Amino acid sequence: MRKICALFTVMMLAATGCEFDTDPFSQGDPSQQGVASLTDPGLAWSTDAFEATLGASNSFPTLTNNYHVGVSYSSSQAGVATIDANGAISLVGSGSTQITASSTADQTYSAASVSYILTVLNASGSDPDDTSLSFASTGDPSSEDDISTTTFKGRITITFSETGDASVKGDSYGYVTVDGNKVTVNNTAGDVLIYELKGSSSNGYFKVYGAKKQAIVLNGVNLTNPNGAALNNQNKKRTFIVVKGTNTLSDSANASYTKEGNEDQKSVLFSEAQLIFSGSGLLTVNALNAQGKSGIVSDDYIRLMDNPTIKVNAGSGAGHGFKGKDYVQLSNGALVISTAAAMKKGISSDDYVLVEGGTHMVTVTGGVAYDDEDAEYSGTAGVKADNYFGMTGGSLTIKNTGDGGKGISAGSYDFDEENHTLSDSYISGGTLSITTTGREVNDVSAKGIKIGWVTKNGTGDRATVTGYAGKLTISGGTVTVNSTGGEGLEVKGDLTFDGGETAVTSTGDDAINCQGELTVNKGYVYAFSSANDAMDANGNLILNGGYVMAVCTKGNPEVALDANTEEGKKLYINSGATLVAYGGLESGYSASQTVYSMSGTAGAWNALHNGNSFIAAFKAPSNIASFIVSAPSLSSGYKGVGVSGATACNGVWATSGISGGTSVKLSQYTGNNGPGGGGPGGPGGGWPGGGW
Repeated sequence: MRKICALFTVMMLAATGCEFDTDPFSQGDPSQQGVASLTDPGLAWSTDAFEATLGASNSFPTLTNNYHVGVSYSSSQAGVATIDANGAISLVGSGSTQITASSTADQTYSAASVSYILTVLNASGSDPDDTSLSFASTGDPSSEDDISTTTFKGRITITFSETGDASVKGDSYGYVTVDGNKVTVNNTAGDVLIYELKGSSSNGYFKVYGAKKQAIVLNGVNLTNPNGAALNNQNKKRTFIVVKGTNTLSDSANASYTKEGNEDQKSVLFSEAQLIFSGSGLLTVNALNAQGKSGIVSDDYIRLMDNPTIKVNAGSGAGHGFKGKDYVQLSNGALVISTAAAMKKGISSDDYVLVEGGTHMVTVTGGVAYDDEDAEYSGTAGVKADNYFGMTGGSLTIKNTGDGGKGISAGSYDFDEENHTLSDSYISGGTLSITTTGREVNDVSAKGIKIGWVTKNGTGDRATVTGYAGKLTISGGTVTVNSTGGEGLEVKGDLTFDGGETAVTSTGDDAINCQGELTVNKGYVYAFSSANDAMDANGNLILNGGYVMAVCTKGNPEVALDANTEEGKKLYINSGATLVAYGGLESGYSASQTVYSMSGTAGAWNALHNGNSFIAAFKAPSNIASFIVSAPSLSSGYKGVGVSGATACNGVWATSGISGGTSVKLSQYTGNNGPGGGGPGGPGGGWPGGGW
C-alpha cells in the first residue's frame, strides 16, 4: 500500500552488529541502505521423479550443490526407502517416497529444501495372473471409494500385443469386441466386473460401456492410441483404477481426438465417472497431442488412495495434467504432474481440491495466452480450484516458471456467482512448498498462492474495490512460498493464522497480502519482501499471538507491517504477540505492549528475553542487524545466541534450546508515528487522522 507521508524509523544497521545512529527526520529509511538478502545455495536434484527396482542396480538422482553447503537428507516413507547422512539410498519396499535434501541458513546462504519423488517397483513388470474377485482395503473402509467394500462378479483379462490381435480371457458374457488391439467392452447386463489390462500395443485402446461400478486393473500394460484416448471409460458409475507393476498410456502428436457422436474424449485417460486410483505400481500418462487434450480427466471426481504413483506428462500443445470436474481428493499415493501448455493447469477442478496425504509434485512451464471462451488473457497454475483449496496432510510441491503463473489459484468469481458463496480455503496440516518465477504479462500476474476474487472500478492506484470474496485459514502444517514476480500469498478476503509454520518471500511484490483483515492468533509466520510490504492488509492487521517476523528491505514508502489507514484501518499489536520487524510499521498503529528498537547481529541468531528466560530466538537475514521487536513481558534483547532446539519457518524461529549470547538494551520504538505521535507504549500510538 502506498503511503502519502514520509516514513520515519529509529533503527540501526551494521553488517557485524555495530550500531550507527540515523537521523529520524531524514527522508526514507536509512537502515535500508546496503541491505542484501541471503544467497540461495542453488540446491537441485537432477530430476523431479525417479523409478527404481527392488533387487536391481539403480543409478539414483544426483544433487547439485555448487556452494558445498551442509546438507541433511530425509525420506518421507521409511518403509519404501531410507537415505543416510551421505545421501546413499537403500530400497526397502514397493511404493513411493519423497527424498529431500535440506540446508540451514547461515551468514551467507539462505535455507533451502529440494525434493524428488522416488517410486520403488518390484522386479517384475507385472504381477502374476490374479483370479481373485476381492481387494484389500485402500485406506478408508467406511467409504464406497474403498475398493474392498465392493463385491465383484467376475474378472476379464485383456492382453494387448505388438505382433497380433489382443487376446481375451474370462469373457463368458460375450461383452468384449476386439479389432486388432482396439478393444471395446459393452457390459449390457450391468454386471459388476474387473477388467485387467496387460501387454503392449502402439496402436490400440481400451473402451468400456456399462451401467454398474467396475474395476480396471492396469497390470504391466503399455498402450498407445495414436488417434486419441488410450483408455476411454464411458461408464458413468464409480470406476476403480488399480495400478500394478509398470504401466504407460499415451496418445500421439498427431492425435485428432475426433468426437464420436455425443461421447467426450477429453484426455489420454478419460472417464465419465468417478475415478478412484489405488494399488502400489506406476502409471505414466503421456499427453503428446496438439489439440489441448489433457492427461487424466474425470467428468465427476478423482480420488487417489492406497500407494500408486501416477505420472502425467502434458506437452506444449496438450491440456491440463489431472482434472476432476467435481473435485480432486488426494488421500495417499504419489502424483507427479508436468504441464507445458499456456493457460493449462497441473491439477484442476471446477469445485475443490483437497490434499489429505501422499507425496505430490507439480511442475508447470506454460505461459499466458488469450482465452477465447472467457474473452480474456489467462495464465497457468500448479493447482486450480474454482471453489476452495484444502490441505490436512501429505506433501505437495509446486514449481511454476511460466509468466503469469500461479502456484495455487482457488476461488473464482464465476463459481461464486453461480453458487452464491465460496467455501473457505484452509491448511491444517501437511507440507506445502511453492516456487513461482514468472513475470506479469497482459495484466496476468504471477503469484505463489492466490485465494478468492476481487472486482474494482477504475484502474491503478485510483481503482475502488466494489466486491471481494475468498478466505484462507492456516492452522497447521508447514507452508513455504517463494515468488519472484508477484505476491507470495494473496488472499482476497480475510487471512487468519491459527497455527502451523508459514514462510513467504517475494522479490516482486508484497510477501503476504489480503483484501480483508489479516489476523495472527497462533503459529509462526515469516514474511520477507525486497519489493514491497512484507505483510499488507487492506483491512485491519491484527497480531493477537504467535510469532511474526516481517522484513521489508524496499524502503519508503513500503513497510514491514501495513494496514489500510487511508480508510480508517489500523495495525494492532496486542498482548500475547511476539513480533520482530524490519523496515518500519504502519503509521498510527495501536499496541497494548511496548514496542522497542533493538540492535542485533546480522545473519545470526538473536533472541528476546523476559528477565527470567528466553521468549524466542530469530535468525536475522544477512546485513540486517536492527529490528523492531515486541513480546509479552519483554525486557531485553540478546545477540549472537546459540540454538540447539527445533526451529520453525525454515530455520527462522526457535522457542527452545536457546543459550548464550550478549545482552543488548532495548529503546522504545518511535518511528512511523508522525510528529508528536502518542508513542507505541499503549493503545492509540501514532497520529489519528494521518498525514501532515
